Amino acid sequence: MIDYQALIDRWQGGAMDAWAQLLPEQLAAGLSPQRYGDLPRWLQILADLPDIAPDHIRLDRARVGADCNATPEPATIALLREGLQGLHPWRKGPFELFGIHIDTEWRSDWKWDRLAHAIDDLEGRRVLDVGCGSGYHCWRMAGAGAAEVIGIDPTPLFVVQYWALQKYLQRSDVWVLPAGIEQVPSRLQAFDTVFSMGVLYHRRSPMDHLLELRDCLRPGGQLVLETLVIEGGPGDTLVPEGRYARMGNVWFLPSIDTLLGWLRKLGFVDTRLVDVTVTSISEQRSTDWMRFQSLADFLDPQDNCKSIEGHPAPRRAIVTARAPGTWDPNLV
Repeated sequence: MIDYQALIDRWQGGAMDAWAQLLPEQLAAGLSPQRYGDLPRWLQILADLPDIAPDHIRLDRARVGADCNATPEPATIALLREGLQGLHPWRKGPFELFGIHIDTEWRSDWKWDRLAHAIDDLEGRRVLDVGCGSGYHCWRMAGAGAAEVIGIDPTPLFVVQYWALQKYLQRSDVWVLPAGIEQVPSRLQAFDTVFSMGVLYHRRSPMDHLLELRDCLRPGGQLVLETLVIEGGPGDTLVPEGRYARMGNVWFLPSIDTLLGWLRKLGFVDTRLVDVTVTSISEQRSTDWMRFQSLADFLDPQDNCKSIEGHPAPRRAIVTARAPGTWDPNLV
C-alpha cells in the first residue's frame, strides 16, 4: 500500500546513498500513527480504493490523471469518489481519475504554465520539489521528461493523497516523501533542478532556506523559486505583524529586487525573474474538494487589492537561479 523500499534500493550506493541510509527512520517518523491520529483512517481509505486498471496515464495536461477505454461500473466509480472525498481537503491540482474531476483549491496548472517555458529542459533530470503537497507538480515534471522526481512534504494527508493517485498513475519515477527540507542530508548536491514553490515565506529564516536549496543542487543546477513578494525596490521587505491573509506563519515578503539580491548574496548566479502575478480568486478558491475558507475570505471585502489585515494582496513571483560551479550533464 505504502512502500518505499524500491526507492531506497535504487538510491543505495550512488549519489543519493546518504539519504537512503536515513530514509527508513524518516518514514517511520513522518508516517507515525502515534503522532498523527487521523493516519489510520486515511490509510484505511487508501486500502479500500477500488482496483481499476488504467489504459491511459496523462501527465502532460492540466488535469493529471488516468482513464480506461471501458467505463468502469457506476458502483466502482462511486466507491472511488467516496474514497477520494474521504481524503479531503485537496489543495494542489487538478486531477482527473476515470472521469472524476478532483477540483482542487489551487489551479496549480496555471502556475506550471507560467514557468514551464522558462526553465531548463527537465529531460533526464533528477528533480526535487520542496513542499509539493500531493505531488501535482511532481507529476507534471515527470510528464516533461524528468528521470526521477522526489517531492517532499511533512503533511501526512498529502502523502496519502499521493499514494491514492499513485495507485492509478503507476509511475516508479515519482515519489512523495513525508519530510521537510531539514530531512534532506546536508550538502547532498545531487539534484539537477530544485523547485521551492510557496515555501519561502513560511520560513523564519529565508536565507537559511535558500542555503538549504542551494546545497541540494549539483554545481550549475537550477533553482526554480516561487514565493510571495511585494512591490518595491532593493532592500524592501514586508515583515507582517500578526497574520497575513489569515496565515499566521508568514515571515518575510521581499520585493523582487530584494529576493534576487538574497540569491546573489548566497552565491547563486544567473538570477532571473520569470513571472509576477497577483493571485486571483479564480486561481485559489473553495471547491467541493476543498470546502474550507480560501482566498476570497482572506481579502478585504471592500478592496480586494488588500488582505483582510490591510497588507498588499498576495502577489507571487517566479525566479530562477543557478548554483555556483560548472554544470556537468554526465554527472550521476
